[in-house]
Amino acid sequence: MTMDATHNPRAESWVESANGTDTDFPIQNLPFARFRRKRDEAWRVGVAIGDDVLDLQQAGVLEDADSGSVMALSATGRKALRKTLFDGLGTGSPMQARWKEALYLQSAVELGLPSEVGDYTDFYTGIYHATAVGKLLRPDTPLLPNYKWVPIGYHGRASSVAASGLKFHRPHGQVMQADGIAPQLQPTQRMDYELELAIWIANGNALGEPIPIAHAENHVWGLSLLNDWSARDVQAWEYQPLGPFLAKSFATTVSPWVVTLDALAPFRCKQRRPPGDPQPLPYLDSPANRSGGAYAIELEVWLHTAEMQRDGLAPQLLSQSNFEDAYWTLSQLVAHHTVNGCNLRAGDLLGTGTLSGPQAMQGGSLLELSQGGHNNITLDNGEIRTFLEDGDTIILRAYAERAGARRIGFGECRGTVLPARA
Repeated sequence: MTMDATHNPRAESWVESANGTDTDFPIQNLPFARFRRKRDEAWRVGVAIGDDVLDLQQAGVLEDADSGSVMALSATGRKALRKTLFDGLGTGSPMQARWKEALYLQSAVELGLPSEVGDYTDFYTGIYHATAVGKLLRPDTPLLPNYKWVPIGYHGRASSVAASGLKFHRPHGQVMQADGIAPQLQPTQRMDYELELAIWIANGNALGEPIPIAHAENHVWGLSLLNDWSARDVQAWEYQPLGPFLAKSFATTVSPWVVTLDALAPFRCKQRRPPGDPQPLPYLDSPANRSGGAYAIELEVWLHTAEMQRDGLAPQLLSQSNFEDAYWTLSQLVAHHTVNGCNLRAGDLLGTGTLSGPQAMQGGSLLELSQGGHNNITLDNGEIRTFLEDGDTIILRAYAERAGARRIGFGECRGTVLPARA
């Protein structure tokens, strides 16, 4: 993923809202989403530019209105499409008159899932999250012996992945009390979020044919935000010996905009490995991955309680972290997922796992911030939280920025906890 004219930080668009310094979607970004103008209309594929979305079919850029037509493109084809969009939306473009008719305000359309999700795998790449949670469960051995050798993951539930804006009921599950002799079926009392990134697979691989690490990013469409909602008390009882089940399958939310790896090229960085850690096995290692396989992406979690909303207060920032601190890279996840011959397909979703930072207040979940529910978190308006209450809205945000490059944003991923069903 090399730099080219589309990364020029001085480039501007004839769409004025794309030129503001506070926009997530300047012309250097051009993320994809599916949208529709009214409820009974089929989903269409569009690109964000400032406050607007460009309908790619109406603009004559794509014949097929579905996002699959973009995902099926080769890496070279996706790069060429990006250049076409950059040129057409740039200041002075001869396409302005025609494409202006294909622009719609994002606030006036419904944004959906970027693609129908075929399969969903959630990884565990956040070493600071894994260590913090491990300390709560196994103080003497927070990280299991395999963590630094193999990207850990589990197969998640694709049917309950939903677009940002989802409002879902507090889930029920079996819970064993600390002094109990039998579990009870009840609404979770330890409702939590997990700050993650979603990796969207574009063109996949044939069954039985692994994807080499050197080619792995050619199979990635891009990234969006992901919230892997978790019922911690249900999880604690059920996760042995096969891992998460009902504690996570009730809801997962993703942001609608897929930020391509081409757009993120200026924010590549060296993979971080502490001195003394084992070197990856050969199939998980390459010079390019070591020197530029990671991405510096700032991540934020915001809480907007029902009381804040009633009082007209803004959401409160709970934590910040950076994808740069993940232990495994995108290429390593794709290479590992397919090394046994598993076939990935367009529309498959890989979650990074919770992305926490090295500091105590950089936890990507309330489980970490409240130390397993033992420490209260006092909000600016005086409210207290250890885990989420009914009416709470969690908002995930992300952006990449550095000197000499235009800031690239991801939009928002939000979801709201409703009371449990009777």
